[in-house]
Amino acid sequence: MLTPDMDGVGAGVLPVDGVELSLVDESETMRLPDVVVETKMLAGPKESNNNETYFSIAIQVFIPFLIAGFGMVGAGLVLDIVQHWVVFEDITEILILVLALLGLKGNLEMTLASRLSTQANLGHMDTPRQQWSMIAGNITLIQCQATVVGFLASVVAIVMGGIKSKSVELDHAFLLCASSLVTASLASFVLGLITSAVIVFSRHCHINPDNVAIPIAASLGDVTSLALLAWISTVFYNAIGKQDWLAPLIIACYLLVTPLWVWIAKKNKHTKIVLYSGWTPVLAAMLISSVGGMILDVMVSRHEGLAVFQPVINGVGGNLVAVQASRISTALHRDAELGTLMDEETVIFISPGVGFCGKSSHARTARVLMLMVVPGHLIFIYTINYIKSDNTSLTPLFVFVYLCAALLQVAFLLYVAYIMIHWMWKHKIDPDNSAIPYLTALGDLLGISLLAVAFQLLYLMGDKNAEIGD
Repeated sequence: MLTPDMDGVGAGVLPVDGVELSLVDESETMRLPDVVVETKMLAGPKESNNNETYFSIAIQVFIPFLIAGFGMVGAGLVLDIVQHWVVFEDITEILILVLALLGLKGNLEMTLASRLSTQANLGHMDTPRQQWSMIAGNITLIQCQATVVGFLASVVAIVMGGIKSKSVELDHAFLLCASSLVTASLASFVLGLITSAVIVFSRHCHINPDNVAIPIAASLGDVTSLALLAWISTVFYNAIGKQDWLAPLIIACYLLVTPLWVWIAKKNKHTKIVLYSGWTPVLAAMLISSVGGMILDVMVSRHEGLAVFQPVINGVGGNLVAVQASRISTALHRDAELGTLMDEETVIFISPGVGFCGKSSHARTARVLMLMVVPGHLIFIYTINYIKSDNTSLTPLFVFVYLCAALLQVAFLLYVAYIMIHWMWKHKIDPDNSAIPYLTALGDLLGISLLAVAFQLLYLMGDKNAEIGD
């Protein structure tokens, strides 16, 4: 029998080994909660942040990271094949769409994973009712965002293609727009469901969803989006001259249904704020990725072998920085109020030495993630080389230059992630909604740029893996 006063502890509150168990539902006095017992850790922020060891972080991140990596390998192989399809060769602007649509994984699915992981770690997704409300609202929200971003990405691709060729064909413009809308919508719906399921399952298995949700969500993201884009664009390409009404009809249907998604997301308390505040990072990230798409469009025509490595280098960098961003954001949500940092002495603009060699939990995680870059990339690029079996082996020079580019990309992204997320938090911007789109888009642009420099450098050195195509 609990009494109202047990050494200063209120009724219904039982201290056990530093953990405060609240046995009373605060909304209704003296009523037990239906499903869960609310747990509040009394340990300070620094203590709670250090619960995870190097090994626990590494094992939870590396296995999903490998699974995601093989998904990127698949995407690279798909891109290596479809770049020679008639529709890709005739309408080269599709390659500009590739990075923008693959970037949706970072803009929408990874942001969704970060947002839901934070809510799950805070205990806001422990009951079926909470899960249904949170997941349904967020799936509707990303459908709305995917439609808008898909449409704008196609407009950017059309404009960039028009500037390059100094002309725009209406049939090609309709194809780009319809293909982008359908790919973005279907891919976001499927990946959103998978991401939500992974987070709920992680909670049941007592695994930190920050470590696994983003890589698992990314494992199918690239290959799904690429395969959908290739198939759908081929369907619309074959309809030119036969069923010219098909692409405009699809575009009209998506534009008409978008207000419905907006209305549903607006009615949901979990997504109402994001519906109004989440557009700037998503649209800015789309524009950044589109610039990367232009670089890909130019470099693929020079170095045919570059395309197969593009999803891998971009995907690895995006996945690792998204894991770090999600963990930092969760820590801030748990230990501080938006607009204030955990410690008044916290420095936002840290040096790279402190960011990677410091004693904080975030520096420790950064070291673990950096240690995954080389073995991960070695596994992925040799898997690509084995599957392609085109009688060309990877030279030591190619592997060295490629790994240098990959290490530089990930190190830069992890360093920027710490600064960006703490700066956003200090300025009352929720990093769960804003940080990952910027970081993954920056990773796309940096990844394809470094890959282009690496291939050009290897070509000048006479490496056979970077030979210029016909």
